[in-house]
Amino acid sequence: MSEIDWSESEKVVAEEAFGKAYNRETEALISEVRSRAGDISLLEQVWNLHDYLSARRHEIDGKYDYQYSELIFALAALVKQGWLKIEELSGLDKDKRAKIGALARM
Repeated sequence: MSEIDWSESEKVVAEEAFGKAYNRETEALISEVRSRAGDISLLEQVWNLHDYLSARRHEIDGKYDYQYSELIFALAALVKQGWLKIEELSGLDKDKRAKIGALARM
């Protein structure tokens, strides 16, 4: 896909959407960790939780790497995974929203 131009207002919408998705995903992770930690009774479970958190940190850090050249794909992935709703991107150009929606359905 060729380089996509982002207006200043679209950049604000995209950044806010990224922030919403990040907050939702990290809040879900915190809730899951609280639940898992409450069930720990063996040292092996501690190490398993550590491994899980390391993998999730790597995944989240990569997913929320904000680069305009990859933004359409990143937003589509967040919609597909349920962290964002396409309606939350209403400030974007309709062609960008259409591309995001199409990619999210793939």
